[in-house]
Amino acid sequence: MIPRSPLDDPHNAAYAWARYRRIMRWMMLLTLTLVCGAMWILYRNNGMVSIHLYIGTALGIGFTMLLTSALMGLIFLSSGTGHDESIIDPLSDENHKND
Repeated sequence: MIPRSPLDDPHNAAYAWARYRRIMRWMMLLTLTLVCGAMWILYRNNGMVSIHLYIGTALGIGFTMLLTSALMGLIFLSSGTGHDESIIDPLSDENHKND
């Protein structure tokens, strides 16, 4: 029998996804702050060079930060709701037989 995930309950799922959106809003604010800071430091140190440097830097920092925070947020969502514990581990029987 497949165990039910805590995320199958609509109340738990709504709470977990609201928490995930809150984490992502804070990470978006942090990302925008870091991108603006990086642009300011680049302009202060190099002056106005090619606009492609600024675009590439902003997109690189922004995409990396948001992708990382989205994936880590999903890990926190899965772990925090107990979804990780609701899996069937096919290796658990083999581990108990060897002990």
